[in-house]
Amino acid sequence: MNQKPDNRPATLRRLVHVGLAAVVYFAWFGGLVGLRPEHFALFFACSGAYLLSDTTREWLFAFAGLAVFWMVYDSLRICPNYKVNPVHIAEPYLFDKQWFGLNTEAGRITLNEYFAARTSTLMDIITAAFYISWVPLPMLFGVWLFTKNRPLFIRFTYGYLCTNLVGFALYYLYPAAPPWYVELNGFVFNPDTARSAAGLDNFDKLINAPLFKTIYQRNSNVFAAIPSLHSAYPLVTLFYARQMPQRWPTALFVFLTLGIWFSAIYLRHHYVIDVILGALTAVAGYFLAERLNRVINE
Repeated sequence: MNQKPDNRPATLRRLVHVGLAAVVYFAWFGGLVGLRPEHFALFFACSGAYLLSDTTREWLFAFAGLAVFWMVYDSLRICPNYKVNPVHIAEPYLFDKQWFGLNTEAGRITLNEYFAARTSTLMDIITAAFYISWVPLPMLFGVWLFTKNRPLFIRFTYGYLCTNLVGFALYYLYPAAPPWYVELNGFVFNPDTARSAAGLDNFDKLINAPLFKTIYQRNSNVFAAIPSLHSAYPLVTLFYARQMPQRWPTALFVFLTLGIWFSAIYLRHHYVIDVILGALTAVAGYFLAERLNRVINE
């Protein structure tokens, strides 16, 4: 008579792993970063996936790079970039006005200022839809890619992670204020300025709910406009989408990339130079990840 294998030792080991991870995780976020509901959600989701089955563990390990990205980003709260290097407030504004601005009867203005005076309900809805999709659509693409091409999915997650790490490094090398900050504070540095959803406030008013206000109140750093990771994410996703035989992922992310780039400027979250540097960050992250992949597989 066949006996079922005794899985209790393996289960016990995994419970110990979860317990040790809990000590480190909650000591870090509770003691240094500051615990919030999403920290509990992430931990219990990952722990459940680790303990539940071989299939859920496989998914967990595959998406681990994305979880690391979120934890690193949230941990930037421990040492804000404005404590490391001076914040650049006037320089990005003046650069954008000179190189990408428009001449008007009142003088030369940035594209952000141009669109701020020409908002419309339709554009508020369209740009809000683009802007809220910057993470969900790449993540849904990742889930689809996981089921279709596992090796390419792994490369995608590392491309995404490397793009973020390059972006985070630039945040600290060159802290920069977004356009909406200049609207509210001028060129005066105020580390305690309230987070703002800027042009997205118009959408919140349309739906009579603080959707984007709530999201941006959780922003870990006001002075992280350069580079625009909003602009980097859809582009690095496009680099991997175009390697699939299906044409629709490429078309989707070309459309999404251009829409988010425009929305970043229309909504006054980024200058044109922020978007350009965000695109270059995606290029750097992609090539860094691909180089690491080749080194690992040699």
